[in-house]
Amino acid sequence: MKAPLSWLREYVPLHLPPHELAHRLTMAGLEALYVSGPSAMWGAEVTIGRVAALEAHPNADRLRLVTVDLGNESLQVVCGAPNVAVDQRIALARVGSKLKDSKTGELFTLTAATIRGVVSEGMVCSERELGLGEDRNGILELPAGAPIGQSLASYFQDDVLDIDITANRGDCLSILGIAREVAAITGTEVAEPSLAYAEDGPDISSLLSVVVEGASLCSRYTASVVQGVTIKPSPPWMQRHLTQAGLRPINNVVDVTNYVMLEYGQPLHAFDLNQVHQATVVVRPAKPGERMQTLDGEDRELQPPMLLITDPERAIGLAGVMGGANSEMTGATTDVLLESATFDAINTRRTATALRLRTEASLRFDKGLNPELAVRALRRATSLILETAGGRAARGISDTFPGGVSITPIPLTHERIRRVLGTDFSKQHIEKVLSSLGFESTVKTGVGGEAIFMVTPPYWRMDVSIEEDLIEEIARITGYDVVPDEPLAMAVATGAPQSLRDLREHIKDLLVAAGLQETMSYSLVSAVSLERSHASSLGLPEPMRVANPMSREQEYLRTTLRGNVLRVLSAGLRQTSGAVSIFEAGRVYLPRPNDLPEEREMVFAVIAGPRGKSLWQRDSDYLDFQDAKGLIAAAFDRLGVEMTVERAEDPLLHPGRSARLLANGSPVGVLGELHPLAREQHDIDVPVAACFELNLAALLPAVTSQGRTYSPFSRYPAADRDLAIIVDGAVPAERVGQILESHSLVTSAVLFDLYAGASLPGGKKSLA
Repeated sequence: MKAPLSWLREYVPLHLPPHELAHRLTMAGLEALYVSGPSAMWGAEVTIGRVAALEAHPNADRLRLVTVDLGNESLQVVCGAPNVAVDQRIALARVGSKLKDSKTGELFTLTAATIRGVVSEGMVCSERELGLGEDRNGILELPAGAPIGQSLASYFQDDVLDIDITANRGDCLSILGIAREVAAITGTEVAEPSLAYAEDGPDISSLLSVVVEGASLCSRYTASVVQGVTIKPSPPWMQRHLTQAGLRPINNVVDVTNYVMLEYGQPLHAFDLNQVHQATVVVRPAKPGERMQTLDGEDRELQPPMLLITDPERAIGLAGVMGGANSEMTGATTDVLLESATFDAINTRRTATALRLRTEASLRFDKGLNPELAVRALRRATSLILETAGGRAARGISDTFPGGVSITPIPLTHERIRRVLGTDFSKQHIEKVLSSLGFESTVKTGVGGEAIFMVTPPYWRMDVSIEEDLIEEIARITGYDVVPDEPLAMAVATGAPQSLRDLREHIKDLLVAAGLQETMSYSLVSAVSLERSHASSLGLPEPMRVANPMSREQEYLRTTLRGNVLRVLSAGLRQTSGAVSIFEAGRVYLPRPNDLPEEREMVFAVIAGPRGKSLWQRDSDYLDFQDAKGLIAAAFDRLGVEMTVERAEDPLLHPGRSARLLANGSPVGVLGELHPLAREQHDIDVPVAACFELNLAALLPAVTSQGRTYSPFSRYPAADRDLAIIVDGAVPAERVGQILESHSLVTSAVLFDLYAGASLPGGKKSLA
């Protein structure tokens, strides 16, 4: 929300410097940034002048010589603008002024120039050259009362506060809302504009009929009628305020609706009454497939419960979002129907989102507006239309208000303030803060004689509904930096044990210590990624599809980490000449019928590339199954878990080079080398890549049931023995090693040779 300081000054005195005011607002919960306007580049060289005389240029038909009265001196400039006239107040830029090029928009410094043989001592400026707008076809015309000789910068005062409005503070999407905040923190008062105007037209009941179908979507609909208006540009002061606030002026009637929307925070819309059939407005939900063309020229298909403003024959507006092209203001408009209503916040938000049509109006409606605001904004806008467009206002307003509003006072006690803030304030201070914000309060005596404030929020504060809201108001207006720090009166509760999370973090630390790098990826993946990971072949359920995916690459919740990690491996191998060793620890999502998905903690690691550390140390072989086995074995050893492996098949892994990982005899994951087809599909350009995968929930019982124990060193030196054992060819070497290591004197058994040949009986092999 951009709040021009010149506009704020019309409602509240601004005694603080702009930077300090922005800081005070930020400390009060409204993040504000002071932004200087285009006048910052003008300096004192751009001055308000009066056109004293016009003469034809002696050497050019389209140029004229303009004599500009600056009060204490006169200058002659050459000007080609078609709208320059005698006695006009204009902006004169002297030599040395900083301006914008009317064609390119780039800054330049004005220098003395001779144009067609005549010296020009300055420039009469357009909006574009001053940075105030996009109009470059004529000079900027200032109001007749603009003081001659005064610098344009001091006259315009175009500095603004750029404020980030939080979702709960819809009231601050208005100049008056920000003025109320300024008044509260500076101890001043807000002067609201007058809502009175002459009602000298026919009774509105004879000019307009309103029907609201479904009060749940439109809690209040008010309207006024102004006859005999003249559509023309709005006054310069209004255009200036709108431009500084970030809106583009259109014409006087439309500008009034935008002006009041920014002033009060209540969106309005103006219809050409002569285009409303039978002078009847019907507020109703859209019919399935109904269509209308909005003001942006788009033909839109609508669905219930999108709310429409219609006449008996067609839709003329999309309630709370945008008007229809068939009833907009044109140069032929003479009678205006002005609408100010309260539409349902949720329905308006859903309508704007479904149609991808977020507007300034929908932004305010979807925050929730009090029906009391509608009639105030309507009267203010009607008076401004009479002021800027002329005409006669109908007597009375049309007000369809089926529900009414009841406000229940909120109780506030000192005891609750102490519990929430850790401190308390005097009765006088509390009343002063609440009063400065527009809250009404009365004090009654509760049980035990404690004072209870019964507080009624003002109509513009729809966000205040409970006692804690009031305490927040007291704290922020007092100043969070003023509220004293108090130690907690009770012990801080300790967090609940999270064994699975602790295991995940421990394994991550172990893998990083072993030289692997952690990667992190999105939980949303593509169907292709899941297919290449053979998710369906692993017995995993069909993945959950996102209802509105951002892209095909983020369409499904992942059921495995494999695809993401292998994609990172492929990219890493293309960018380095060495090995890549990476892992990811995260959740996969396995759907369950009629329930939320199971979120399973998994770890997937992959290593690939030459075993050497640098180009001149590179070995001829590559990281393989044994390297991956060594990594996971070291991690299990540090966890105090007995690891064994047994032959197994996995569709992602190479047949004969894949195994199942067991911890204390229970399966917890897989280990192996990638299948050549998997390497090809993932563009992994190395002869071999090894990986392992862990299910942390399956591993956890083995970790928690067996801790690490200390075994003293042997008193005797180690003795190495070479054994050659002949066994059946189907017996795994791992099993023979386990039997040997089961003896109390054996610390490790390592296979270093395998022989099968003619010297052995058929079906036998020798393990050394």
